Amino acid sequence: MTVLLSVNDLCVKYSTFEGVVHAVNGVSFEIPERGTLGLVGESGAGKTTTALSLMRLIPVPPGIVERGKISFGGRDLETLSEDEMKKIRGDQISMIFQDPMTSLNPVLTVGLQIAEAIAAHQNMSEREALKKAQEMLEKVQIPSVRHKEYPHEFSGGMRQRVGIAMALACNPRLIIADEPTTALDVTIQAQVIELMRSLREEFSTAMMLITHDLGVVGEVCDRVAVMYAGEIVEEGSLEQIFENARHPYTTGLFKCIPDIEEDSSQIHPIKGLMPDPFELPTGCCFHPRCPESGETCRSWKPEPFRENGQVVRCHLYSKGGVGR
Repeated sequence: MTVLLSVNDLCVKYSTFEGVVHAVNGVSFEIPERGTLGLVGESGAGKTTTALSLMRLIPVPPGIVERGKISFGGRDLETLSEDEMKKIRGDQISMIFQDPMTSLNPVLTVGLQIAEAIAAHQNMSEREALKKAQEMLEKVQIPSVRHKEYPHEFSGGMRQRVGIAMALACNPRLIIADEPTTALDVTIQAQVIELMRSLREEFSTAMMLITHDLGVVGEVCDRVAVMYAGEIVEEGSLEQIFENARHPYTTGLFKCIPDIEEDSSQIHPIKGLMPDPFELPTGCCFHPRCPESGETCRSWKPEPFRENGQVVRCHLYSKGGVGR
């Protein structure tokens, strides 16, 4: 299968007055044409920073991409000029943001905002772009007559649909969806997930879905990458992660999900909190919260263990296991 996006050893930090925030630390993954990767982890794991790095939208300063290669369609994005990147953003790579109320312009109608994105990348007149914008609203199940309305006149779920319409308007090769259902109630979440899935298939678009909801991942994704403290600690196919999760952090995330078949009101949260990004732990970053940790975990960073396409960074699977 042809690789569309390849990320290799991406490292991003933020230099602040309080110190250096190590946001992304050696992240690597691939997304094939028409494939879907779910990037999962707690808040503060570095998921959004990873996504913004792909779009070259990290604010500089304070953000600094220390190292790493991002290849899209065979082109190294880090070598492109800003004008060249503007041609890619919105046209070949689009992003659906977590809160559409802050990503949409409150003083422009939704039709004009979608048409603006279309006109910027396609050889169309303003009238033609507005007509296509209305067609895209219909695609996301919003009546085209509402193209003259403003973002505040829509509900949260409908604003998210507008964001999806804008992201798909130029038929991009890759969509980055940054927690697109987090601010929505459960019934609207299900509608948006189904809409994204059907439109992705219709437009033959690859997707990177950023979320902390494993249920959403199970509905949409082909592969899953689990992120913790700026690192991908486990990656594999949907079946491998859901049926044979290996990293203690991944298994901990699954234990946090209530089991409807279990006659119990108890859930089993992961003890402790995400580490301070100003001062990450030595060795494995998860060791302060890990029930399986030993002296090796506190002293040495684990190397990736690969088997049948599944990758896990844990000393339990390294040569010799965990030294206690």
